[in-house]
Amino acid sequence: MTDTNTTAFSNPSTFILLGIPGLEAAHVWISIPFCTMYVIVILGNFAILFIVKKESSLHEPMYYFLCMLAVTDLVLSTSTLPKILAIFWFKYREIDFSSCLAQMYIVHCFSAIESGIFVAMALDRYVAICHPLRHSTILTNSLVMKIGLVIVLRGSILALPYPILAKQWPYCRTNIVLHTHCENMYVVKLACGDTRISSYYGLFVLSCRIGLDVFFITLSYIQILRAIFSLPTKDARIKTFGTCGSHICVILAFYIPTLFASLTSRFGHNLPLYFQVFIANVYLLVPPMLNPIIYGVRTKQIRDRLLQFFAHKGSKVFSSSVGSQALHRGVLPGDMVLFPESLTDQSKKG
Repeated sequence: MTDTNTTAFSNPSTFILLGIPGLEAAHVWISIPFCTMYVIVILGNFAILFIVKKESSLHEPMYYFLCMLAVTDLVLSTSTLPKILAIFWFKYREIDFSSCLAQMYIVHCFSAIESGIFVAMALDRYVAICHPLRHSTILTNSLVMKIGLVIVLRGSILALPYPILAKQWPYCRTNIVLHTHCENMYVVKLACGDTRISSYYGLFVLSCRIGLDVFFITLSYIQILRAIFSLPTKDARIKTFGTCGSHICVILAFYIPTLFASLTSRFGHNLPLYFQVFIANVYLLVPPMLNPIIYGVRTKQIRDRLLQFFAHKGSKVFSSSVGSQALHRGVLPGDMVLFPESLTDQSKKG
């Protein structure tokens, strides 16, 4: 490689995002499910934010975490999907170098934030199920704010080295990124220097997100499952385990593609490139789509208020009697979010 070519790409002004390599002819067809999922992400997550904001009885720790998750999903998907659709529909593949680095930072930052929120939600469920009478005293609003701040700071700090390292490398090969967005390793592969530090740092962050976070989530759900199997009735155990299983599936839908995409970008040289890129897009699309459905629509309080909104459109949407009825039934804050009422009632009896 000559010095002239090295200079030409040492500070590229733009990158070219190729999309899904090998499937360029099918981009328009692939855009249909991508666009559909993005619409669901927008509508579902905004619906959750609207309902929680309007209904004062939902101003509880679990719903605060759910709102954080909704905002994170909106930012994570919006940082990539509009550009991906522009590539698929209009072949608008150019992206400024600075915009590419910003997109890289946002994706990794909010992926780490979402992982932290899953840990916080698992902690909330553990307290609500295993220590129901102390839920409101343990998870106070002040503690929830501190947990949220720690999650955001951790994600912001962990993602910061990605664009800093990517910016310092000389790009002397090409400015064509074989991906739908500025994924860190696919950008760094274009550099002509020794970029092992970027790869090592990526593995370190992956161990924090997948290793530590999954460990704490697993620990929480083990305790929750122990509480489930201690229920006296089979019907309560089946109903509660089914709900718990759906949430575990959502968590796995986030972590498994993340782990797979990170490892294949480094070691999956024998896998087709289009398959690697497609899987890398799964965790940007599927979890943000599933989260408002599993954590929102299937949650009794949110579902009831959503139905109430459509049933009484044009009039007062939410009635204050709903909150008082819940208090008269003896429902603890957050107890009805992820699990049926029977589990909380049985926990309190125990």
